[in-house]
Amino acid sequence: MSAVSPLATSAEKSTLSASDWEQAALDLIAEKGVSALAVEPLARRLGITKGSFYWHFASRDELLEQSLKRWEHRDIQHLARSLGSSQEPAMRLAEFILRTSRQNRSHQIHAALCAASDHPTVKPVIERITRRRLEYLAGAFRELGLDAEPAAHRARLTYTSYVGYIQLQTRGMAPERGSEEFEDYVRHAIDALITVRCPGKQTPCLIRPLHDPPPHAREGESDE
Repeated sequence: MSAVSPLATSAEKSTLSASDWEQAALDLIAEKGVSALAVEPLARRLGITKGSFYWHFASRDELLEQSLKRWEHRDIQHLARSLGSSQEPAMRLAEFILRTSRQNRSHQIHAALCAASDHPTVKPVIERITRRRLEYLAGAFRELGLDAEPAAHRARLTYTSYVGYIQLQTRGMAPERGSEEFEDYVRHAIDALITVRCPGKQTPCLIRPLHDPPPHAREGESDE
């Protein structure tokens, strides 16, 4: 725990936790980017003195580091839910696409971090998350019957589609979430990215109908 600033009142210490500051930091990063993260603007945003901040963190850099750990942990949970479940691989891949297409706040944070990917704190987080997602995707495509190299290529293609969609969304150029055009896009993305030709098979590996999303993904994902 950091040394307590004399500006922090006992009430402020008890009303705001470190998690509150971390979530507020992620919200600010999503809206204005990593460079906008600073203690005083964040304190004003929370309606509290900056003394409360120093009860939990020694510096702005420590807040950034802990906030990114929080976001990465949440991403690991989402990834495990969509790609690490016991469902068959085509269903897991479809659920991954559905989840990533609906995580608006997560998209905004990811886009902001990519824009600051040369930052010494941000860079390793983005690299770890990217590697982890590609490994999960490639593993699912291998389970569908692809050899290691084609599976890795398809994983990169799927992830590139996801990152490109985020860029369109942040610029207001993606279909509106919940619209018929949006749902058509998601179905098309699933059909185009997951239907693969496997060695020795005359029919695509994915043969289940895709008119309805997997049950968990249909509910959408938290915007946290």
